[in-house]
Amino acid sequence: MGAMDGTRSAKLLEAGLALASELSTPAVLQRIVDLAAEITGARYGALGVLGTSGSLVDFITTGISPHERAAIGHLPVGRGILGVLIHDIRPLRLADIAGDPRSVGFPPNHPPMRSFLGAPVMARGQVFGNLYLTEKQDAAEFDADDEQALVLLAAQAGVAIENARLYEETRRRADRLEGVREFTSALLVGAELDVALGFIVRRAAQLVAADLATVVLPEDGSDQLQARVAHGPLAERVQGQTVTVDSSIVGRVIASGTAAVLSDLGGEDGAARVTAVTDRLGPAVIVPLRARGQPFGALAACRERGRPAFTAQDLELVETFADQAAVAFEYNRAQAELRRLAVMEDRERIAGELHDGAIQALFAVGMRLQGTATRAADADQRDRIEDAVGEIDRVIRDLRNYIFGLRPGLLADRQLDQALRDLADDFQQRTGVTAVVDVDQSAAAESGSRAGDLVQLAREALSNVSRHAGAATCRVSLHRDGDATVLEVDDDGSGFDPDTVKPGQGLGNLRGRAERLGGRLDLVSVPGEGTTVKVILPR
Repeated sequence: MGAMDGTRSAKLLEAGLALASELSTPAVLQRIVDLAAEITGARYGALGVLGTSGSLVDFITTGISPHERAAIGHLPVGRGILGVLIHDIRPLRLADIAGDPRSVGFPPNHPPMRSFLGAPVMARGQVFGNLYLTEKQDAAEFDADDEQALVLLAAQAGVAIENARLYEETRRRADRLEGVREFTSALLVGAELDVALGFIVRRAAQLVAADLATVVLPEDGSDQLQARVAHGPLAERVQGQTVTVDSSIVGRVIASGTAAVLSDLGGEDGAARVTAVTDRLGPAVIVPLRARGQPFGALAACRERGRPAFTAQDLELVETFADQAAVAFEYNRAQAELRRLAVMEDRERIAGELHDGAIQALFAVGMRLQGTATRAADADQRDRIEDAVGEIDRVIRDLRNYIFGLRPGLLADRQLDQALRDLADDFQQRTGVTAVVDVDQSAAAESGSRAGDLVQLAREALSNVSRHAGAATCRVSLHRDGDATVLEVDDDGSGFDPDTVKPGQGLGNLRGRAERLGGRLDLVSVPGEGTTVKVILPR
């Protein structure tokens, strides 16, 4: 080699040192293209990065201005001479691109190019991409020395890319651990759900270089999904936006439980859009959130159109943060359940104290006053004492209502009245049989502890009316009868002769439930005149 060869060797050595000093993958790729053009004397250079499908996913250039790049349009798709290097992993040198039968020409606004030199770049034993050089400046075409220099530079480039990838992978792991630590700390100090989710979307957006990251959760009681929290330049226009479960990409991801990696979110049909800024979004990755093995929401990361697609490593990172979001959701649900149980326990304690303390004391006072009234000689005094006993009864009734209010699931006397009326209204709408309800409030007050059973008894009796009576009207009543409380359901239907007709399962159920409550069932029925069912319970 002559003096020129010595200069080129020195440049290659310098290039190796320069590449070894770079730790950022984008910076390494641009440096490779610049050095390749400089060492070979090319006017134009490019590095085409291959995706997992073998097509070009990125195209780093030198010698072409941003304005010229924009005028050319979208990335090359890897046909023609570029496609030759993709499928035949060997250096390629041409004196005139247009003269090669494999050439497909250039797109509009592309600068003219004749001479060509290309070589593959290997990293981790796989083809990372290809270096493309055109327009040898000091000669008509590239020579064998240029090819040898480019092959050596491509080998150095492969090592530099591998080093940059390892560095970025290490940094990502550190950032991921920091994100987990930050998120865990937020949960431990009792941060609200949206605050914890905010940590997650911020870290996710940073680590996968997304312009938007958002957690999408279902809205209570509807078929809508809402962008609960969001981070990135587009976050303000997205947070709080809703889409339907059935017509959105996010809804499909949740329904299938499978992540979606999209090259152009904005290119999807209008019904499948996920945010208010979909037209600006290109690459996207959407991962389902799972609770107890079932998908319920999603974490989405998106980039604006024109930016690189998400990689398999990006998908893995988003899945990690989706797992954290699911943990935050489950932790928040568990905390809410614990708070609810604490409130319930406190209510039970208060209800027990009222029942065992205040009500029993008032009841004892009322009994003593009644005893005093029977011994009072003056009629006026007896009336005043009876009025006081009646007031105590009213207070006890109110306290019982408060107790039942503290114990959801039980019915107080006022609620029992409404429950019977609601039951009759529903029965009337379903069957067309007119239903009348008559409730003695004092009987309801005394039946508070058995309210649920009384509603079930009335339901069973009305069911018998609808199935067997053929009635036009019926009546449901709750009243006192001496020392008993009576639930009565009568109808004007066809009736039957109890002596000749064996009672069905419905009446058997009624009789069994009444007996379990310490009462009895009385049945009166006359053919052609209707049926009366009475459940008589001791007060």
